[in-house]
Amino acid sequence: MMQMDTAPAQTVPEQDVLVGSARAAGELGLSRSEFARAVQLGIVRAGPPARGGAARYARAELDRVRSAESRSDTLRERVETVAGAAAAARELGVGPSRFTRLARCGHLTPIGYRINRYRAVVWLYLAAELREFAAREPAVLCGAGAPGDRELMAAKADLRPRKWRGRHVGLLLRRTADPWERAAVLASVLPEGELRETVPDRAERIVLAALAPPPPYGHPQVPAAAAVALRLLKADLPEEIHWYRTSLDFALTGARGQARPDGARSGQSNSTGERGPT
Repeated sequence: MMQMDTAPAQTVPEQDVLVGSARAAGELGLSRSEFARAVQLGIVRAGPPARGGAARYARAELDRVRSAESRSDTLRERVETVAGAAAAARELGVGPSRFTRLARCGHLTPIGYRINRYRAVVWLYLAAELREFAAREPAVLCGAGAPGDRELMAAKADLRPRKWRGRHVGLLLRRTADPWERAAVLASVLPEGELRETVPDRAERIVLAALAPPPPYGHPQVPAAAAVALRLLKADLPEEIHWYRTSLDFALTGARGQARPDGARSGQSNSTGERGPT
């Protein structure tokens, strides 16, 4: 008669249990969008992903976040956003036109964006940051604008996309120490032509494309709106492009010589020599 194995099944310690985004958001008392913002800001750190790539969060991490916040509404206040100039202006106690000038001149940095039904960009701002700015810079909320601001407005400058890209890239870089993943973050901001010049090795471009971060939370799925949003993800001013090219070149210098995710090392190219998309 066959003897059955009666050894008890191993149990995973509670602090090591991984849960999905929806459950993690619920346990922290946040909506899905609020939780996504908390992850984006680095308030909540993701654990090892599931086999399919879905994000997972350790119970210990959720406990850490809860213990760091004195009240559940404190965390919600940190991730609260307002959309558009009218709502953001109310947080500052100014009119929409003044707020738009301050934002376009780079005094305030968006945390995200939406594309409305008219295919116009609606910028999102952290409410807490707006309130902090109002308390810290009361002089700029009234009176005539600074000479530098007037010059920017006369030139029809709009620094919001560039400021957002810089913030977005910085937040992504804070979430990984892997040299190839960091290089992929920088590469994702460069237009295709600039990327090919900076990274002439096709095999390396394939690796960078495979490791590229997904579009930010809220990125539209409708093709027409997605085309508008896609332009926000790419550097467009010459000095901005130069900065990202230089940063990518520096990052790749550190990454080369270390094993790539495809198993190759610096100097080992998997390229067949055929021309084609990266």
